Amino acid sequence: MTEAEGGRRAGTGGAQLVLLGRFELLAGCGDVTLPKGAQRLLAYLAIHHGDAVSRQAAAEQLWPECRRQRATANVRQALWHLRRATERPVVEPSVDRLRLSPALTVDFCRAVEAAHLVVGSAAPAAEDLVGALSRDLLPYWADDWLAPQRRRWEQVRLHALEAIAQHLISTGAHLAALEAAFTAISIDPVRETAHRTVIAAHLAQGNHGSALRHYQQYRALLHRELGVTPSAHMTRLVASQAAL
Repeated sequence: MTEAEGGRRAGTGGAQLVLLGRFELLAGCGDVTLPKGAQRLLAYLAIHHGDAVSRQAAAEQLWPECRRQRATANVRQALWHLRRATERPVVEPSVDRLRLSPALTVDFCRAVEAAHLVVGSAAPAAEDLVGALSRDLLPYWADDWLAPQRRRWEQVRLHALEAIAQHLISTGAHLAALEAAFTAISIDPVRETAHRTVIAAHLAQGNHGSALRHYQQYRALLHRELGVTPSAHMTRLVASQAAL
């Protein structure tokens, strides 16, 4: 659907909003095309996990370079496009507050909730969660308001990936554990707890040489990038299995 085809709306039965790796609104038979302003407003509301947000706050965050009157008009225009995009509204507007429709599922929100459950040991570590945790939050958007949300998402997924990997080590699923740990390393290459998890997986398999080699590679990385050495805890972990 193009903007000019506003009369042709997509249904919202099982509507989904994708924010991890890309932006995509799926409703009815497929992808719903939205102008950039409507995409930004929808993403902004989704990242607030369904909480009501004031129109003025949304306007100031999404269009900080505009005067107040222009930014408020941009919000109204974005809402107009969202109303015309689907048969059922994806945003519940009121006089001064905006809220995402509870009928719309958001991959980012579901991944955050699942990650917190995994870290809190309230749910079994699901290997299929690793794929969602590997994806960045709207990676091709340069909006300033996304920066703190990206930092938060990074910490959530790092902790969840490590928890998943540790659970998988305990169940003997060493390859899956390594994949989860290396996913964490790809997010933060110098994070010691992720590297320790890789070493723990190798040691659990009896691959002492692989554990030692990974330790040496990590030690070289830290020295090259930060001029520091691994913690004593990590060194003892490897030293207990092999002579360094």
